[in-house]
Amino acid sequence: MKKIFHIATAAVICVIAFCGCIKNDIPYPRIQANFLTFEVDGENKATLIDSTNRVITVYLEETTDIRNVRVTSYSVTAGARVISPDLSEPLDMTGTLSAIVSLYQDYVWTINAQQDIERYFTVSNQMGSSTIDVPARRIVANIPASQPLDKVKVLSMKLGPEGSVTTPDLAGQTVNFTNPVTVEVTNHGYTEEWTIYINQNKETVRTMSADAWTCVAWVYGEAEAGKDNGVEYRKADSDEWIKAPAEWVTHNGGSFHARLIHLEPLTEYVARAYSDDDKGAEIEFTTGITLQVPNSDFNAWWLDGKVWCPWPEDGTQIWDSGNKGATTLGTSNTFPSEDTPSGSGLAAQLETRFVGIGIIGKLAAGNIFTGKYVATDGTNGILSFGQPFTERPTRLRGYLKYNCAPISSVTTGFESLKGQPDTCIVWIALSDASEPYTIRTNPKNQSLFSPDDPSVVAYGNIQYGSSVNSYIPFDIELDYRSTSRVPKYIVIVASASKYGDYFTGGNGSCLWVDDLELLYDY
Repeated sequence: MKKIFHIATAAVICVIAFCGCIKNDIPYPRIQANFLTFEVDGENKATLIDSTNRVITVYLEETTDIRNVRVTSYSVTAGARVISPDLSEPLDMTGTLSAIVSLYQDYVWTINAQQDIERYFTVSNQMGSSTIDVPARRIVANIPASQPLDKVKVLSMKLGPEGSVTTPDLAGQTVNFTNPVTVEVTNHGYTEEWTIYINQNKETVRTMSADAWTCVAWVYGEAEAGKDNGVEYRKADSDEWIKAPAEWVTHNGGSFHARLIHLEPLTEYVARAYSDDDKGAEIEFTTGITLQVPNSDFNAWWLDGKVWCPWPEDGTQIWDSGNKGATTLGTSNTFPSEDTPSGSGLAAQLETRFVGIGIIGKLAAGNIFTGKYVATDGTNGILSFGQPFTERPTRLRGYLKYNCAPISSVTTGFESLKGQPDTCIVWIALSDASEPYTIRTNPKNQSLFSPDDPSVVAYGNIQYGSSVNSYIPFDIELDYRSTSRVPKYIVIVASASKYGDYFTGGNGSCLWVDDLELLYDY
């Protein structure tokens, strides 16, 4: 609601009196009302707060009653208040909730809950894994055509959270699945009805899919559990089939997949699943390219006034740093260095400094990242993390050395780190988000990167909490959430102070990084 200040002035001249009103149409300032913290009972990891999109994601333990979640604590921007919902009452988080936070204007936030519940259903002689459709509360399992539907033994079954009661409990029973079978699952006083379907499959083995990377491919198959199940492959222009070694194949009942390694880039292959002497359908795929991030040797720099820029002048910008923010109160704290692991070329030197005059200023962590420095918000930065990238590397390799200083500056929540050794960090992420990540360090509308963000396809990092006096090689293996998701952006970040986003670190901590390289094999 728009509020307007009014200033009234009255004057009396002789015997004539009149009143005048001067209207000021300047509105109250627009300060986004944000949730700064949000904690609930029964969470299994820290809540993700996205101030840019005004979204809160709560991660619940399996045993938490999602219909009755109690908020234990929260905080919002100074002066703001939560209009709705009533956070003193338990929340039903089975769906998406809307919250209104007001500060001069109303801001609508979305609250989501994610609860990972382990569910499984297996039967004897099963082919592949069961399909568990949670929204529809439906299970589909496949068995060979030779297996009668009226005598199917259920080996294991868990459809609800730990502690749920299933009626009837089919585990260990021989069941007639000629028609679908329904069971009831009760937990926290709520009952859900699930329907189980068993299909007879005429195929003895199926090649399900293939996810091709650059030097790696993942091939998925299904067959009857307990048989000799695996994957074989060949180049498309060759007739010689190669059986994937047993150590490349992972089995989960009747489902299995092979991680094929040492493949050639930009090459066509054919793969198929097998079960004993039976072969599945052939599936073709083409591997990707060995793409590198430009200027990962950090040899190209130019000086724009006081700002050192880690890309060629008049060239394409891939990397950036927080220098534009640091130079508002001082000089660049990320700059080229002739101290390199090879003794030639340049490296990136990232120095954490307190910038300002006397006690007036702020800690600026030395950093470098793929993306762009967008703007300065007061003494805070607005950054864009990520450059377009669609390949799937397996590791990031490079060289670093580190001068570790004691933590001299801390902010709220990090007071206990004062005087402790600083920690440097190098991390890499692949994202399939629709755009790069917007990073805001201003506590009023803070938005930072989280490895737990749903858009993260793969992530890895390395940290050092003590000095590394001479260059050492490092190797970061990417942990993929999925083999099939194709990234859109790559984010590589190096910082002399791990908690630099929170203006916490050691004055004088310095990290040198050089010769970064993406690897594409295992």
